Amino acid sequence: MNKEITTKGPLLNEFGELIEKGYAKSLIKDYDRTKIKAKKIRIKEWDYYLIINKHFAVALTVDDNSYMGLLSASFIDFSKPSERTKSIMHWFTNGKRNLPYSSKTGDVIVDTKQAKFSYIHKDGKRILDAEIYNFNDNQSFECHFELTNEPHDSIVMLTPFAEDKKAFYYNQKIVGFKTKGYAKVGSYEVIFNEDDTRAILDWGRGVWTYKNTWYWGSATSIIDGNEIGFNIGYGFGDTSNGSENAVFYNGTMHKLDQVTFNIPKNEKGQDDFLSPWTFTSNDKRFEMDFTPILDRKSITNVGIICSKQHQIFGLFNGTIILDNNQKIEIKNMIGFAEKVYNKW
Repeated sequence: MNKEITTKGPLLNEFGELIEKGYAKSLIKDYDRTKIKAKKIRIKEWDYYLIINKHFAVALTVDDNSYMGLLSASFIDFSKPSERTKSIMHWFTNGKRNLPYSSKTGDVIVDTKQAKFSYIHKDGKRILDAEIYNFNDNQSFECHFELTNEPHDSIVMLTPFAEDKKAFYYNQKIVGFKTKGYAKVGSYEVIFNEDDTRAILDWGRGVWTYKNTWYWGSATSIIDGNEIGFNIGYGFGDTSNGSENAVFYNGTMHKLDQVTFNIPKNEKGQDDFLSPWTFTSNDKRFEMDFTPILDRKSITNVGIICSKQHQIFGLFNGTIILDNNQKIEIKNMIGFAEKVYNKW
């Protein structure tokens, strides 16, 4: 079942539980960290941006997971292929990063001895700046991006967790900002032009349970002069009231039902992330092959904290069917699909 939420109002009731559960096309409910009734250490908040074209990508993360916060940047070169990620951890941030209660307003500014990140709303644009002073072999990383033409629709999830009534995930994925800017590693600079560069925002706020495995994928491009993008995923809680699977065609959302990630296995029965994948849907509206290019992986195992992240970048080929039954052929669209396991 996909229940669309269309009425504005607070996100949580007096007990700290979701008032409504399902999906929306915009950030329709009001998030307020002070209204959460769960243990504060379970609160997790982040703003993740991916800037991508057929040749390069940059990923930027600012998060506040209460007991720790991350500043992270990735520079990805699809032609080699290669990637470099630097993540800086700070303990017991506990909301001190003051991440905004909305993606529509409010700025993110974090300035430390090791790095400086800012996401600013200005003149109808989103201005992203980041610096990491020791990114790779004593070389610094620097980037500046301007995001414009925000699509009319996004996919917003209001998702509970079956095992804890006070746990929830309030998430918005915006797919397809026009983007221009640059990224530098040392003296090496890459220019990103808005004719072929797009951006994706993953804005997350919520209270999470301790152990989770999620699947997420997204891509955005221009096909025959039309802006095409999609978001697919599951494992982010109890999605019985709505999936986050959606296609965006010239800024309008076309809702999908269930999409399954078919990750190949090796001889030992383990996930073989760099072999070809497929994606299938129960309504046959999203059928896709996926050819991996590189695995941006991160594995952390420190006592009670464990994270195994595999974000696979590659090429999507297949078909998408819109609400009006129009079939869109997807050919070599650059994007990613990931599997993440967390004990956090």
